[in-house]
Amino acid sequence: MKIKLTILFIIHCSLLNAQDTIRYTGTTLSNIDYHHGQLSPAIGVHNVQTLRVNRADTGTTNWTYNHQPMLAYWNNTFYLEYLSNPVGEHVAPGRTLLQTSKDGYNWNSPVVIFPPYKLIDGTVKEGKKDSAKNMFAVMHQRIGFYTSKNKKLFALGYYGIVLGQHDDPNDGNGIGRVIREIKADGSYGPIYFLRYNHAFNEKNTSYPFYKTSKDKDLVKACEEILATPLLMQQMVEEADRNDPLIPLQKDFKAFNYYHLPNGNVVGLWKYALTSISKDEGKTWQYGPLRAPGFVNANAKIWGQKTSDNKYATVYNPSEFRWPLAVSVSDDGLKYKNLLLVNGEISSLRYGGAYKSYGPQYVRGIQEMDGTVPGGNMWVTYSMNKEDIWIAEIPVPVRDKVNTDVNDIFNDKKDGEELKEWNLFSPVLCRTVIEKKANTKLLALHDSDPFDYAKAERIFPAAKKVSVEFSITPQQNNNGDLEIEMVNAKGTPCLRVMLDSTGNVLTKQGYRNKSLAKYNAGETLNIKIELNTATRFYMVTINGKSSNNICFAPVESVERIVFRTGAVRRFPDADTPTDQDYDLPNANAKDKDAVYFIHYLKTKSL
Repeated sequence: MKIKLTILFIIHCSLLNAQDTIRYTGTTLSNIDYHHGQLSPAIGVHNVQTLRVNRADTGTTNWTYNHQPMLAYWNNTFYLEYLSNPVGEHVAPGRTLLQTSKDGYNWNSPVVIFPPYKLIDGTVKEGKKDSAKNMFAVMHQRIGFYTSKNKKLFALGYYGIVLGQHDDPNDGNGIGRVIREIKADGSYGPIYFLRYNHAFNEKNTSYPFYKTSKDKDLVKACEEILATPLLMQQMVEEADRNDPLIPLQKDFKAFNYYHLPNGNVVGLWKYALTSISKDEGKTWQYGPLRAPGFVNANAKIWGQKTSDNKYATVYNPSEFRWPLAVSVSDDGLKYKNLLLVNGEISSLRYGGAYKSYGPQYVRGIQEMDGTVPGGNMWVTYSMNKEDIWIAEIPVPVRDKVNTDVNDIFNDKKDGEELKEWNLFSPVLCRTVIEKKANTKLLALHDSDPFDYAKAERIFPAAKKVSVEFSITPQQNNNGDLEIEMVNAKGTPCLRVMLDSTGNVLTKQGYRNKSLAKYNAGETLNIKIELNTATRFYMVTINGKSSNNICFAPVESVERIVFRTGAVRRFPDADTPTDQDYDLPNANAKDKDAVYFIHYLKTKSL
């Protein structure tokens, strides 16, 4: 057996080396002992939570399994689709919801576009003994949108069947794929079946077949989808195992693709599997086989061409579902770097079946589904299969700055104040520009007992540096703000804290040292002068100075972090995969704590 495996491995490597294929040629790898993987951030990435669920809520935000988001941009609007179950994965009932936004930052409450589907009592699967009784379908889809050739937008979903524990809704024995139009006025067309699985048809399903529709545009869009191999390939997991419209009928998951300048198509699947098609997905040149150098497990990988005529892949570069990273290629084949998109793992508040930790299942906007003005790349992902997020990644993708920082927010052009800042902005911890007394400030809010706001700014790497900023806390009896200076790998050497009792502290080894007191509404003008060679730093607060020693050695620093909570280290690589419990007081909300940052200036010494 060992000899056979060795031969297969040699053949695998030879095939990939002999043919065009995507590959990772860089040297940076992630370290899963850290949520951020010790990766340097791509500059200016804004991570924004679009959906934070709460089991105590009414309406459409109280189901606590939410996953597999998809993204489109149409009619000057972002559309985000995701599927949802009450508690856990593949545990009925299932439904699919839609959120919309005009700017990608402020999102409407979700609406149900594909509601729970009641199974006919007595429904069975081939080769199974279980039968349905008072049961609902679950939903699972790898393609969520299609923009037709006449520029109409359609949502797609899939109703699968789970009849018992460990049953699989993607075994080719589900009900079928559904479609409906999303209209410009915010309304939705009727639901139709686009394609049935083998045991279902017009006579035993609750929605009509698309061919019965009098809407010629819908019928035409359906025919376009069915005639497009690159779209049909995304349906392979749920479809009949012998569906003649699906070109590659193998058990490869979560297909997506992009085009190269010569017209070839790069295909990507889970586990960083890849292949090349020269005929729009009708046939594939090899495999799919693992892309050399790429590290990726059973979470999705996303690839696309970017507005600067380069290419990007976004994925979890580990055997876990953290961190979320981006890699850039000049030609769509050789990927050369690995930079951080999101290195946070929010607390998983509600237990449930197969709820993996981390930012995962990333998807961008497929080629026909819109182009966002401004040229940046937008991707969506779920956090812990619980909440939904979106990230704006600036193009071109960068990780270095060459000039000192002089960010006076009130002097910046509207909408460009935070272009160089990296943001982590949950629904209850918004990290945004606000006006106070007609002055623009960076506001960090926090009313979430399980998460925090974070804002980071990269500056030129330095061994000796002076950093100045001004903060006005709006309270001194709740909330926490931590300020760190970190190196390229995210290792902090110093930490200054505003605690919940009105104290300004700095970390000195095991203990904290008091620097000052602060009052609600009082502005703190803070200056930090750091020398990493001697490990000493001076903190000056409103003219009063204190000398301190770094709690961790670093060679140099290159960014400052503002965070409304303590650093997280749970989960780690040894944490059990499934969390079957809810956190205490999981529905709770804290009193809002707010910190206004007026400016930030850095100077290499």
